[in-house]
Amino acid sequence: MTEDTSREPVKPYLLHVDEDGRVRLTVRTTHFNSWNYPVVRSSTLDETFATAAAARAHAREHFGAQAGQFATK
Repeated sequence: MTEDTSREPVKPYLLHVDEDGRVRLTVRTTHFNSWNYPVVRSSTLDETFATAAAARAHAREHFGAQAGQFATK
């Protein structure tokens, strides 16, 4: 089996605005099954943030996130 390099990996942190206008942070993990197909699991934190910068700071502090690992929705 060869590795499929055409797929772009998912950014592990997703920032999105909920219906109340608060920023939510979703942490995503990717692993590969026995056929080398990527399986992504997502977990949205219960905590909300006033700004995207606050959510990024939380991810850096608690998950060790780095610049370039964030996606927005």
